[in-house]
Amino acid sequence: MHPVAVIGAGPQGLAAAAHLLERGLNPLVLEAGPSAASAVAEWSHVRLFSPWPELTDAAACRLLEPTGWTAPTRGYPTGAQWIDEYLAPLADQLGDRVRYGARVVGIGRKGRDLSVDGGRADQPFVVHVQRADDEEERIEVSAVIDASGTWRNPSPAGADGLAAVGEKKAHEAGLVDYRIPSMQDAAEFAGKHVVVIGSGHSASTAVNTLVRIAQREPGTRISWVLRRGAVGNTFGGDTADELPERGLLGQRAKEAVESGVVDLHTGFRAERVSIEDGRTVVISEDGRQLPAADKVFVLTGFRPDLSFLSEVRLDLDVRLQAPASIAAEVDPNLHSCGSVRATGAADLAHPEHGFYIVGAKSYGRAPTFLALTGFEQVRSVVAELAGDREAAARVELSLPDTGVCGGSGVFDAPEDSDRAGSCCAPAPQLIQLGTAPVAR
Repeated sequence: MHPVAVIGAGPQGLAAAAHLLERGLNPLVLEAGPSAASAVAEWSHVRLFSPWPELTDAAACRLLEPTGWTAPTRGYPTGAQWIDEYLAPLADQLGDRVRYGARVVGIGRKGRDLSVDGGRADQPFVVHVQRADDEEERIEVSAVIDASGTWRNPSPAGADGLAAVGEKKAHEAGLVDYRIPSMQDAAEFAGKHVVVIGSGHSASTAVNTLVRIAQREPGTRISWVLRRGAVGNTFGGDTADELPERGLLGQRAKEAVESGVVDLHTGFRAERVSIEDGRTVVISEDGRQLPAADKVFVLTGFRPDLSFLSEVRLDLDVRLQAPASIAAEVDPNLHSCGSVRATGAADLAHPEHGFYIVGAKSYGRAPTFLALTGFEQVRSVVAELAGDREAAARVELSLPDTGVCGGSGVFDAPEDSDRAGSCCAPAPQLIQLGTAPVAR
């Protein structure tokens, strides 16, 4: 029997493997990194705003419990704690079903390229893998669950979706980074000027980290850049957020702005990044220029890597690059006053039968994803692969509300406009549930 390929040994990939085993199917987890949750390890210093009970999958827990493992029940772990206390033990329990240093570089149907219809669904998938020793491998599998995430594909600073002029050069010079700084990183900029570009939870986390340094070193300057003309829901739902730590994240950032510790720049759409005397100057499309900075943290979201899926028949939304059937649910251009509904196998299906994208990658470019959503996705997808359509169609998840209504506001609305973030705005917006990495 061909195995089911799971791409990525992150939270959703490992959970998918646990569900497959529980259903009597044979998982093969292909992880490009050297260890489980290698992407999480890159933001190991960040504390999640989801509590422990929302960060473990039910089937994974059932797999671990016979080993004497006990599910953590209280607190908000850092990425490192998530790995040490749950993800690494889960990967160990899966054993050689997880292969490391196995980068998926292509997926297709055996003997059929993208254009061929005849007998297509009867053929196994063929997964092309680049191993850590540079050898190539071709693996036949019955189905594919792509849980590869978006972490290694950060969006650039450029407001047109492309890197700003000079951005790549500044990144190579170590002046531009796409990761949330740790306290140790931030301490290097005491008494200096730092720019944060982005409006999501990752940006808020970075700002709050830098504020702690600024409070100790008053000469530290922090500029926070938003592309939109209004703050909108940048500061989140405060006490109305059903995830309290997520609410506090925005509340702290708002207080830092109101106290003057952070300079907020709205409607600033980066066009150019120049290097002057070893520092970085960010220039907007309308000619505005920020003071020279010692570091620029670009936290403008992530996007899916579709490069290895060129021979897979996909049905993706043209704007978000998410499955077309769920795009309206997660589209930040649309309006919602509640939580994004749970998504299952029917929502995640593509024209290529037996292929599913789950986890953060299933939301494409949308900046809203919770671990809970991914666990429900893999439960439903694996039930479908096992032939249990009743379980696949069942919804076993209720997502927490953000306490925010009206999304991030009309894109070009000025800061003092009543339309910014209003429920009644002519151009409605979608609430945010959280972004990678802090939303997991």
